[in-house]
Amino acid sequence: MKIAIIGCGNMGNAIVQGLVRGTVFTPSDITAIDVRQEPLDALKAFAPEINTALENYDSLPNADIVILALKPWLIKDTIWDIKFKLDYSRQILVSIAAGVTIDEMNESLKKVSDPFEHPTLFRVIPNTAIAVGESVSLIASKNATPEQQDLLVKIFNEMGKAVILDENKLADGIALTSCGIAYFFRHVRAAMQAGVEMGFYPKEAQDLIAHTMKGAAELLLQTGANPEEEIDKVTTPGGLTIKGLNEMEANGFSNAVIKGLKASK
Repeated sequence: MKIAIIGCGNMGNAIVQGLVRGTVFTPSDITAIDVRQEPLDALKAFAPEINTALENYDSLPNADIVILALKPWLIKDTIWDIKFKLDYSRQILVSIAAGVTIDEMNESLKKVSDPFEHPTLFRVIPNTAIAVGESVSLIASKNATPEQQDLLVKIFNEMGKAVILDENKLADGIALTSCGIAYFFRHVRAAMQAGVEMGFYPKEAQDLIAHTMKGAAELLLQTGANPEEEIDKVTTPGGLTIKGLNEMEANGFSNAVIKGLKASK
């Protein structure tokens, strides 16, 4: 099985590196395509067996999966450039552009020769933690078989956690995952500021906070506990934690998080 990735910016580069580290493809099964030579050279340095192409789509007919790792405003023009090289009967097309719906892609993919030919389409929305193999990737599809869905989940599970959703839930999921990662970073920054005020150096505080956050996440993932259960374990009567939590809530902590997530939908 062969795969082509069009667009090798930060997200595309991370996907290529994740594919190389995974078990589904060998490096020689991967083709990276970009309009700039620099990111292609960087990928070659990472894995020399990767195939690269500079603004050239001639290799696409050989691919089983084509991933568009592009900004939303580039999707339509790129589809026009490649659609006559694609065989909709056997190839899977994947977009990671958050702002482009499957129906919009489907409309762009129509061919005059056969306007009723239906390609197999996926939207995959990873977050930036894909760079370290810890992305939450949301997957929606159209005209895909269960086997094709399982394949996409397998591919992106090797770069973190992949979840199949109906497309109408992607916007909500993006708020929790793609936008959500920024909200966790903002919590870290605020906690660092408090740490500095209490006498820690910024990097020292960041390290303590990030490892605490990692530990909290692992507790929830491994135990399946409700977060309130874990909070109860550290909020002793008259203790320090409950004083801090009450002060945060008095300043609108939970309300701010809820409103922020709903606003980013």
